[in-house]
Amino acid sequence: MRDPRLTEQRNPRSRRVDLLTPLEITDLVNAEDRTVAEAVGREREAMARAMELVVDSFRRGGRLLYVGAGTSGRLGVLDASEMPPTFRTDPEMVQGIIAGGYQALVRAQEGAEDVEADGAAAVDERGVGEADFVLGITTSGSTPFVHGALARARERGARTGFLLCTRPSPDLLETHDVVIAPLVGPEIITGSTRMKAGTATKLVLNTISTGAMILLGKVYGNLMVDLRVTSRKLRDRGERILMEILGVDRERAGELLEASGGHVKTAIVMEKLGVDREEALRRLDRAQGRVSRLVGDPP
Repeated sequence: MRDPRLTEQRNPRSRRVDLLTPLEITDLVNAEDRTVAEAVGREREAMARAMELVVDSFRRGGRLLYVGAGTSGRLGVLDASEMPPTFRTDPEMVQGIIAGGYQALVRAQEGAEDVEADGAAAVDERGVGEADFVLGITTSGSTPFVHGALARARERGARTGFLLCTRPSPDLLETHDVVIAPLVGPEIITGSTRMKAGTATKLVLNTISTGAMILLGKVYGNLMVDLRVTSRKLRDRGERILMEILGVDRERAGELLEASGGHVKTAIVMEKLGVDREEALRRLDRAQGRVSRLVGDPP
């Protein structure tokens, strides 16, 4: 395709995809997808570095902001929107910025990605500062909106990262605090980066945001003890977590949730240490939110 970016190359294994049967297409897509996790795994050190930068920003009162366009932007918004219900974070703590704004989430706004100044303006609107970490997502590595946003974020003192699925240039590596580049190879449909590149993006974002939340003490063992009980499903999960950790019945778990204000982590500390909600909160604050520091390892 006369373009050096991997995301624009033709995949030799799918050159005759239009002649395949439904089962053959399924097998081909599945075979290509199996290569994605390995490509992401090769970026383990970069992802760990990004995770450290995110945690440091949070501890300094800063935020994690994703910036992208199209599929990349939607995946950033998706990851950000999943943090409050899963980890009881403030909605401002992790944010997604997408070229074209809210409408671009439900209907493609392809031209919105072409203006660097719009990316810079989006960063200005959110008052990005020195404590923040801004991760640009553009699988092709070239989206002007993302480059404009990151350039302005750096001008404002923020640290920045770049996630792409083609080989990064030396300039890119020198400019940003971390660059994550899972090389998933050409797509089955040339240039359709919502496929392997999109899958790789979701895996990377899952790793960084979930890892950051673990390091902030929002997980006890492998249980999401900092979840916000805002629905019947989450109340059921919260009660089951308390039953598992504390060895209590469903009725007692419900009572503890009520007494803790619907906060599983607080309920654990209350029951384990025999203290009231206010004291449990004070102790959790002193322990930086880490339940294990107060009550030991989980069962």
